[in-house]
Amino acid sequence: MSADTELVVRRSVTVPLPADRAFDLFTNRMSEFWPKSHSIGSAPIAAAVVEPRPGGRWYERGTDGSECSWGRVAVWEPPTRLVLLWQIDAAWTFDPELETEVEVTFTEEGGVTRVDLVHRHLDRFGEQAFAVRDTFESPGGWPGILDAYVAAA
Repeated sequence: MSADTELVVRRSVTVPLPADRAFDLFTNRMSEFWPKSHSIGSAPIAAAVVEPRPGGRWYERGTDGSECSWGRVAVWEPPTRLVLLWQIDAAWTFDPELETEVEVTFTEEGGVTRVDLVHRHLDRFGEQAFAVRDTFESPGGWPGILDAYVAAA
């Protein structure tokens, strides 16, 4: 297995929604499934926000109204594809110089939608890359987030 393959997280789930509603849940309603424990802000998280356009911000809003960046929107193609740039470093702080990609595709198949998530370019975490990949693959990482997404659907 190549180092590049080892440093990519891939997960797929199916939700009982058409693609447009699955996309909407993942983007406009992320707060409904994003774990409250997954916050890097100074206040408890009130909302996870994805601005609906290329170049839009991806951030959390705290209960006190403060905002803390997570990254930005690279690709916005509703209802089939979204690419978010993850800009949170291995110490769980926003780093505007770091960019890894979270690509999410939505494929409708007979009234249900397969959602494929690929988190790539984890090599950009440098010496922390494998540890970060393991975190993203753990139950508290993308598998748990996607399980919560399915439950919200």
